[in-house]
Amino acid sequence: MKDGKVVVVTGASGGVGRATARAFAERAARVALLARGREGLAAAADDVQRAGGEALVVSVDMADAKAVDDAAQKVVDAYGHIDVWVNNAFTGVFAPFTEITPDEFRRVTEVTYLGYVFGTRAALRHMLPRDRGTIVQVGSALAYRGIPLQSAYCGAKHAIQGFNESLRCELLHSGSGVRTTMVQMPGLNTPQFEWVLNKMPGKARPVAPVYQPEIAARAVVHAASHARRREYWVGGSTVATLLANAVAPGALDRYLARTNIEAQQEEGEHGGPGNLWAPVDGPHGRDFGAHGRFDEEAVSSSPQDWLSRNRGRMLVAAAAGGLGAAVTAGLRHRN
Repeated sequence: MKDGKVVVVTGASGGVGRATARAFAERAARVALLARGREGLAAAADDVQRAGGEALVVSVDMADAKAVDDAAQKVVDAYGHIDVWVNNAFTGVFAPFTEITPDEFRRVTEVTYLGYVFGTRAALRHMLPRDRGTIVQVGSALAYRGIPLQSAYCGAKHAIQGFNESLRCELLHSGSGVRTTMVQMPGLNTPQFEWVLNKMPGKARPVAPVYQPEIAARAVVHAASHARRREYWVGGSTVATLLANAVAPGALDRYLARTNIEAQQEEGEHGGPGNLWAPVDGPHGRDFGAHGRFDEEAVSSSPQDWLSRNRGRMLVAAAAGGLGAAVTAGLRHRN
């Protein structure tokens, strides 16, 4: 369905943000692309235009509150309003907690957590007076379940979860027409594993199974149109992780301690500071696109994702099936 909405996507130069911008463009959206990098943003704008949308490029560091406010104003100046704001930008350090410096931890928190806070505040400034709009927080299974080597990232995702729940309650209390929802993601085939500041001997990788970013993008687009639901879980691994954490968190602690250091690394050379302090697709960088280096193993479909997006339809079908069975049983009893 073509909807022509005005959509802001942060972290739009690569990975999930890039795939999400393209997915909205396929619905003829006007997409504002927010990120720091030059090459990735230019290529993302080309993607949006080829997909049938309209692109507005805004270079911004999401850790700078004023710059984020200014970016939102540029979108409103260009398009008149904002319908959907997708918070997605992040950075990370791949290392044991004791090897992450205070400045590095602070930077991850400022981008990955406060960037969502500043983005949400900027979106609300324009949405609340209109009493309409949707904010989608791109989360992770790690918003509920911390894992080794990603303490800064996990802490930020946990913080986003609490912040978003608090905001949602306030919006419901005030009877606002503005909605917020969160989409919890699995391990994805994105360039983030080339971009994190890596202090481990092996190359960083997601814990298998790995999903293509287009699955994440479909979930974000769906959530933007169905934001009365508080959150969505994407991928069977997300469901399994969150259920295991709810039932037996201590056992999961020990399992992750045994397996996840190795499961998040593979052989190969790595180097460079990642994108912690500066974009890797800046003036002397290159466009990384939406996909990482795991195309050969990444899956492009998820039955769980389909079920999550169609939960209401499935409940209706189940209820109808139950009613049909009851009617059939009643007729048999009468006969």
